[in-house]
Amino acid sequence: MEVLGLGLFEIAIAVISFYLIRKMRYDDGLPWNWPLVGMVPWIMKTRIRQDAFDIGVADLGRAGGTFLLRGPWFANTDMLFTTDLANIRSILYDKYEIYQKGSDFKVIFDVFGDGIFNAEGHSWRNQRRHAQVLLNHHQFRNYLTKTSKEKIENGLIVIMDHVANNGHVVDMQDVFQRLSFDTTCMFVTGYDPMSLSPEFPEVPFSKAMDAVEQIIFTRHVVPQSLWKLLRCLSIGFERKMMEAQKTLNDVLYTYISRKRVELRSKGVEYSHENKDEAGGDLLTLYLTEEDKSLDLKNDDKFAKDIVLNHMLAGRDTTSSALTWFLWLVITHPKVEAKIREEIKAITPPDEAQKRRLFSDEELSNLSYLHAALSEALRLYPPVPFQHKEASEADILPTGHHVRPKLRVMVPMYAMARMVHVWGKDCWEFKPERWIGKDGSIKHVPPHKFLSFNAGPRTCLGKNVAYSQLKLVAAALIHNYSFQLVEGHLATPTLSMILYMKHGLKVRVKNR
Repeated sequence: MEVLGLGLFEIAIAVISFYLIRKMRYDDGLPWNWPLVGMVPWIMKTRIRQDAFDIGVADLGRAGGTFLLRGPWFANTDMLFTTDLANIRSILYDKYEIYQKGSDFKVIFDVFGDGIFNAEGHSWRNQRRHAQVLLNHHQFRNYLTKTSKEKIENGLIVIMDHVANNGHVVDMQDVFQRLSFDTTCMFVTGYDPMSLSPEFPEVPFSKAMDAVEQIIFTRHVVPQSLWKLLRCLSIGFERKMMEAQKTLNDVLYTYISRKRVELRSKGVEYSHENKDEAGGDLLTLYLTEEDKSLDLKNDDKFAKDIVLNHMLAGRDTTSSALTWFLWLVITHPKVEAKIREEIKAITPPDEAQKRRLFSDEELSNLSYLHAALSEALRLYPPVPFQHKEASEADILPTGHHVRPKLRVMVPMYAMARMVHVWGKDCWEFKPERWIGKDGSIKHVPPHKFLSFNAGPRTCLGKNVAYSQLKLVAAALIHNYSFQLVEGHLATPTLSMILYMKHGLKVRVKNR
């Protein structure tokens, strides 16, 4: 008997296959480990789901917080995911020397070259030491404060007024990306690309960076031999990666070349003595660094890698954090009201109803604003996972065996939603969890709140980041009110940076 040309055998196979693909799980709800291909069918099915991140949270919860994701047997792509605090402390602190980024890391993240993001050992320690000195340099801090205020006043406020006065719908994620791109570019290179304007000009660099971040995420779940083949053939997502990388390189090499010409035209020699004449941006400070150990003076590629790494740290993480923070505030009116009350308390009475921007000093003691930003970073960490690789065999505190070369992933998005980490209210946006009885910010161990990393690789720009976030948040919440476009879905993208898949579409009103 045949139905539409198909025999009963073919129909039976189709029904069974559909059932198995639909199930793809053991009785305990965890993904099925198929012969040869491991859990790839489940990965591919999950990757197209809107709630892919939350599926991962549920699976980790069922597994008790630690789970081995099996890749194809022949591809060495197994990954051990863990949200257990004892495991994480062991990985990031106690056995830090064992759990480095590993040989595959630099291959997957090759676009970032030899910068601090990929560096290990002597190179990492050297770059970190220099970055620490430069980030704390008084000239850079002054330049950062100046450029941030100027960009908020002459860029962000102009955009908000334009949108509010004309009744337009605006994608605040796009606005924040432009704001953070301009400010980061200014304090890293000294140049303002002027992407934050009412015309919303196209920004090739930002588009290229977004493409790179999504492809890097894809590289984590595709066997290395396959994506390397795609790269050799210059097809598929690897062709897109090559095009994006060329765009990034072209832009950054142009900035570096321009900076060298500028310094020479001013008669500024590469020395400590003339730094005040040169300028306060990081590129200038690097190029005028007397210590030759970084070999920057004649190596534009290394200078490019350093600039790109700082651009990643500033542009993407800041804009992601602001996007999710604003969405959380909009959808939690009580939190918004408390932030406004706190801001009002530091505002002189005669200025309470006026348009106003705030300084670092004014915002430094606003505990509730700090707590709300921390809570947003907890729930929606800009970099949603950490990637480590074991250099030798180990046994984690939970008893899980780690073989050499095994990738160990710490999924911060999932961590934020684990009862054993944050309690039964872990899914809630609750700034109060960060505030102690005396009204000050509670200390939370860095290996529990990983948005700024932990251990030797703790983020050097943490204070700078909080300062930037507070300046923007206070300016927006004090001066404007926001309303989500009806039916707008706030869904995370599957990328190395946690952006909203559909942006953040809102209407803006002056207050």
